[in-house]
Amino acid sequence: MTTALITGATAGIGAAFAGRLAGDGHNLVLVARDTERLRAQATELHDRHGIEAEVLTADLSTDSGIEAVEARLANRVSPVDLLVNNAGFGNKGRYLDVSMADELTMLKVHCEAVLRLTSAGTAAMRERGRGGVINVASVAAFLPRGTYGASKAWVVQFTQGAAKDLAGSGVRLMALCPGFVRTEFHERAGMGTGNIPDWMWLDADKLVTAALADLARGRTVSVPDARYKALMGLVKVAPRGLLGGVTSRAGRTYGPK
Repeated sequence: MTTALITGATAGIGAAFAGRLAGDGHNLVLVARDTERLRAQATELHDRHGIEAEVLTADLSTDSGIEAVEARLANRVSPVDLLVNNAGFGNKGRYLDVSMADELTMLKVHCEAVLRLTSAGTAAMRERGRGGVINVASVAAFLPRGTYGASKAWVVQFTQGAAKDLAGSGVRLMALCPGFVRTEFHERAGMGTGNIPDWMWLDADKLVTAALADLARGRTVSVPDARYKALMGLVKVAPRGLLGGVTSRAGRTYGPK
């Protein structure tokens, strides 16, 4: 039986990955900051699907938290076959309105943690000749959206480059770039969502199904849902100045995950 490690596992996209993978018979390593919530999730998934769900409490905005997950990924006795780097958050406000401490924390979680955990996971996977990594980015990666968009653009570029370097090793890497997903993400960031049209919202479970299918196909970037594929096609031909004005105003109140 294979094992999947999921960061940010207790809510939203991470919880959807956990439920789907447990239903498919994978053992899990669930990573988040809230131990009580992790334990409740692990018990529920074990009871429902009969899989083993390990709890790993870690704050990925700290070196100690990253190191704890690195150590678990490096465990050759109980290897991780699929890594889902999902942990992340958004800061409300325009550039210079957000404190430097909060900006640096975002980069720690979105970039440094993703780099270090992907490296720890793929090093072990390459030795076995198999494995997969899904790094959760965002469609914001393709838009001028300040620090959030820049951090997610880094995730996409890093994942594509690492996938190319590991081609032929048996290890697959993919950047997942969803749009607006109904999760706790915006509420936690204090972002209003009332002005987002209903048609732009994605279902987390359907998103996970599409992501796993794209990983199986060997894609290195996944933009799930035809609506967002079409929107990203328009982004490619729209003037950058126009995009910058629209997305910067939107980013004051909300941001896609």
